[in-house]
Amino acid sequence: MFSETDGSRKAIGDVDVLYHDGLYHLFHLVLPNHDFIAHAVSTDALNWRRVRNALFIGDPGSWDDLMLWTMHVSPDPHQSGRWRMFYTGLSRRDQGNYQRIGMAVSDDLMHWHKSPVHWVDRRGPNDPKRVKEALELSRSQVTPAEDAPFDENSCFPLQPDPAYYEASLDEGRQWISFRDPYYYHDGKDGWLMASARVNHGPIVRRGCVALMKEVEPNHFEAMPPLHHPRLYDDIEVPNLICFEEDHYLIGSIREDAKIRYWHSDHLRDRWQSYHDNVLLAQGNYAGRVCRDDKGWLLWNFYSMSTADRISNNIMPPPKRLCRSEDGLLRAVTFEGIEAYARESIDADCVHGLIEDLDDAGDHCLLGDRQLEVACESGFQAFVFDGEMEHFRFSANLCLQGLGKCGLVFRIDPETRDGYYLSLDLYKGVAQLRGWGTDDQSRGEHMMQFDSLQSGFWHGKSRGQADVTLIAFGSYIELSIDGRVVLSLADHRFSRGHLGIYLETAVVRLSDIEIVRLASPSQTDEHLTSG
Repeated sequence: MFSETDGSRKAIGDVDVLYHDGLYHLFHLVLPNHDFIAHAVSTDALNWRRVRNALFIGDPGSWDDLMLWTMHVSPDPHQSGRWRMFYTGLSRRDQGNYQRIGMAVSDDLMHWHKSPVHWVDRRGPNDPKRVKEALELSRSQVTPAEDAPFDENSCFPLQPDPAYYEASLDEGRQWISFRDPYYYHDGKDGWLMASARVNHGPIVRRGCVALMKEVEPNHFEAMPPLHHPRLYDDIEVPNLICFEEDHYLIGSIREDAKIRYWHSDHLRDRWQSYHDNVLLAQGNYAGRVCRDDKGWLLWNFYSMSTADRISNNIMPPPKRLCRSEDGLLRAVTFEGIEAYARESIDADCVHGLIEDLDDAGDHCLLGDRQLEVACESGFQAFVFDGEMEHFRFSANLCLQGLGKCGLVFRIDPETRDGYYLSLDLYKGVAQLRGWGTDDQSRGEHMMQFDSLQSGFWHGKSRGQADVTLIAFGSYIELSIDGRVVLSLADHRFSRGHLGIYLETAVVRLSDIEIVRLASPSQTDEHLTSG
């Protein structure tokens, strides 16, 4: 996992990852200032080392002298061995209300140079003579790396075309969306996408994916929107990937802080929305894709508070993207976590969490890696021996009767504080809660009950599911039938017992496997420090 250093008052923001020559390159925003684009590298996509920052905001008067927003790095299709970074910039001239897209290039992914722009600094026509002389003196040296040289023939910075998109501060929200570029090459033509808004319809339903065609190297022509769902305020951080002939458009929706996708057989055809088009549950945002030697990976940052997305963020492990038999896009566990697997835990040693009950529940072992547990009344949990900190638990759960069941983990046997994961195996609903005791409070305020995340799935068979739970540092991931349903981070509880809970139910577990994982913790020099 990757995050900012505690106490730095900075947080990781939107991310972009590129895989090249056995190395993952992470480019990300640093919040709340947005004054540079950071760069880190990794060999396993889990442990990161910060390297030289990629880009900085421009000097005063530049088109990007206020903030830098989301970027996308891809190979230059016109020059072998060169890379292009399309990125979002904001200017002080517009008080940050107008978003534009620029480009930077690199021959090694480490050293970046901003491409020429057609932008004139119009500041201070009435400045005193001495101020104008000082300004000219500051420009008399070689153009600094953070500034883009001037070229009247450049199409950068790109702006929304008023023929298709909101392009004036006098319309819509008086705040121009034209950000989060993503470059896609279909083998013949190059296309640049962006988060934008059409210029018609209800104001909060104009969000679309803008489209531009590369008509000649580094020159783009505006096209009608690639997709306008007619529903959202913005479609943030768009991505486009292709599985054989199937195209998938991925975007993040600010209204519910989820990552969604749409499907089309061809790039310019209509995009279809399936009954289940959520890739990752609430709190996972700004999804970005990259392709490595095993296929497509989905990356994002996770906000531990849905009310505050500019602090206390992490980048969780990526998810592997795959396609189901019926064409649905699915996120599954990143196989790189397997490298952290250590010893297996004996699943035969189970006991009741609440030991003073009389005939309220019982359990019986049915054989190798199988278990049946029952609770006739009230609540009971059956936990495996020993405390666990980082682990992977998997089993097939089969619920009998009309009661409730779920998993508990990092549970304190004395207070019973810890994580409670409710699993509705009939409706296909997973709900994770942090349930504990606040010793510093009094009365009813001592109880802590925090709903952390909910997710949904469509089971293969009613009342039964293959369940995999991963607790990896602060990262928690639940997969049902191989698909990631919950993905989040939380610091509340760090270690404790693992088990299954019941309320008036009988549950049979088979193919039980518990594996202890090594700690994912990184030393300070690996973490971003702003």
